Amino acid sequence: MGDLITADTPGLLAVAFLVGIVIGLTGMGGGALMTPALIFLGIPPTAAVANDLVAAAVNKSVGAAVHYKHGSPNLRLAMWLILGSVPTAFAGAWIIAATGEPEDQQAFVKKAIGVALLLAASTLTMRIYLEMRRGDYTDDGRPDPAVRPLPTFLVGALGGLLVGLTSVGSGSLIMISLLLLYPTLSARRLVGTDLVQAIPLVLSAAISHVMVSGMDWAILLPLIIGGSPGTFLGARLAGFVSQSILRRGIAIVLA
Repeated sequence: MGDLITADTPGLLAVAFLVGIVIGLTGMGGGALMTPALIFLGIPPTAAVANDLVAAAVNKSVGAAVHYKHGSPNLRLAMWLILGSVPTAFAGAWIIAATGEPEDQQAFVKKAIGVALLLAASTLTMRIYLEMRRGDYTDDGRPDPAVRPLPTFLVGALGGLLVGLTSVGSGSLIMISLLLLYPTLSARRLVGTDLVQAIPLVLSAAISHVMVSGMDWAILLPLIIGGSPGTFLGARLAGFVSQSILRRGIAIVLA
């Protein structure tokens, strides 16, 4: 039991709870905030990615369940994203393993995370701009736009590969792509759809990383114990908090 409680446990619990709230509120920011925080706490990049992915599979399930209960996901849209993302997400850990010795793998993942964070900050800023231009689509009673299978599949495939390599992108990068493809889809539907598609995506990537490098229960358990209630709380508060303010805040943090 002592091996599961370390000096990092309180910090991991606090970070997981706060990031969980962000995930539940916006459907994004999980890997983009959690993975750098884990590295800042001294956890090696490959271990940070692997354990964050396993925890994200659990925590995002909590948020998705709340959104699904309120009927917010577009399941057909989520299906096409999943078909593209699951295979490429699974390939991520094996690509990392092919980069060479453990030191080479750590360096590769650290650089990949840096690139992914820059992309996440850029796309989040773009999302804020696009939503300001299109106005506030809050009427969930109108019909959803027609699903575009091939572009949606490709978005899933590219997003899945990035998540498999870095754990970043299942929310931020995929959601901005959805906003570009489906500009009239309401914010609530965007968040619900993204959370639903993210579960098999991060689960596929997590299984791959566990197979290749294993996982550390002393890291994983605090991420789940702190993140699950945070995500639940965030999802319940999603209808009462200004999404635009939250996204601006996340963009500033990532930048």
